[in-house]
Amino acid sequence: MHNAIFLAGASGAIGMRLTPLLVKAGYSVTGTTRSADKAARLAAFGAQPAIVDVFDAAALLDKVREARPSIVIHQLTDLSLLASGERPEALRRNARIRIEGTRNVVAAALAAGAEKIIAQSIAWVYAPGPEPHAEDDPLQTPAEGPAGTTVHAVIILEQQTLESPPLVGVVLRYGRFYGPGTGTDTPPEAPRLHVDAAAMAALIAVQSPARGIYNIAEPSEHLDTDRARRELGWNADFRLALGAEASAAPPPRE
Repeated sequence: MHNAIFLAGASGAIGMRLTPLLVKAGYSVTGTTRSADKAARLAAFGAQPAIVDVFDAAALLDKVREARPSIVIHQLTDLSLLASGERPEALRRNARIRIEGTRNVVAAALAAGAEKIIAQSIAWVYAPGPEPHAEDDPLQTPAEGPAGTTVHAVIILEQQTLESPPLVGVVLRYGRFYGPGTGTDTPPEAPRLHVDAAAMAALIAVQSPARGIYNIAEPSEHLDTDRARRELGWNADFRLALGAEASAAPPPRE
């Protein structure tokens, strides 16, 4: 059990980079997906796929109990509609993941006897004020419209992660993603973050006694990332070796 990890969202952009890192580090990884095709890819990485919907609380609980993890990692998002321009609906769906999905993940982690939970959050919803923003700066509340939906959901996700004893909670406030699986290789506006560096932050959080909130992004005038560098030894320059992921994955379907 002590080297067992349950990775919710293993088939997402970060999950697909994080899974091989965890397996290579010697962990027994159970990773969730809703897709049989992606399950095959996770298996090729050396993980145990779990085909489950996070909103099916009973099925999720069964999968987590079966895995018997000491650590649960929450990398679930639902932004698939952004590419089609349906931004309000995409943000609504993502908020549901952060609220209801997180509740189900935390409940399953507690029921399965996990010791720690690590969850993905975002680093660009701080309230206006002096920059760079550190982790103890307030978030932008109240906020209205789509922004309000996002911030409200982020606050609930972070509360559930950090305030569910006896679980040790870690929140990784990520910058805006780029790199493999994100839809762009062009760095976006700051705070930004390559998915490989995001994955490495999660691996380090697994291996360290870390708890609390960490800003995880490339250096900029907007965000203070000193805590992650100091306490975790995290480096925003980390990248997976060229071909490392591809060598573990099955050939693409035509």
